[in-house]
Amino acid sequence: MSVVWEQGRETITKMLANTRLEQVPASREHADLLIAQARQHLLSASVIAETDPEGAYAMVYDAARKSLGAVLENQGLRTTSLPGHHQAIYEAVYAQLEPPMGRQLLPFNRMRRTRSSAEYPRPDDPALTTLDVLEDCARSQEIVDICAQVLDHMPVFALS
Repeated sequence: MSVVWEQGRETITKMLANTRLEQVPASREHADLLIAQARQHLLSASVIAETDPEGAYAMVYDAARKSLGAVLENQGLRTTSLPGHHQAIYEAVYAQLEPPMGRQLLPFNRMRRTRSSAEYPRPDDPALTTLDVLEDCARSQEIVDICAQVLDHMPVFALS
């Protein structure tokens, strides 16, 4: 008997229908690799935060993004390359975890915008500081920890 994960199912089904997500072979091995990379990114970011805040912030953001992607990989899901695919990763995982843990994922959207403004700054955007990097490093660590924790509990997504 297979286990069906109901929370967020409607959101995932819609995202599959409008090709924001696609089904792929589920891979716990790849999910674990993404979590390990995310953890390494956070360590590296903390080392270079003072000398390269923009580069460090990119790693902080990528750590959160990769950990969200790990949840989907573990379920046999992946975002497509359509515009907004980083937002789609967040929406798919958030729908499945809120409640009880989705609220801890909320900083991801702000981090996505911050990373984008660091890469494509506007004249009124504030410069990234070491403190910005370190504060969001802690928030990203929470996201990575949550994603690592749920891998054992969320089954492969199957259309019923």
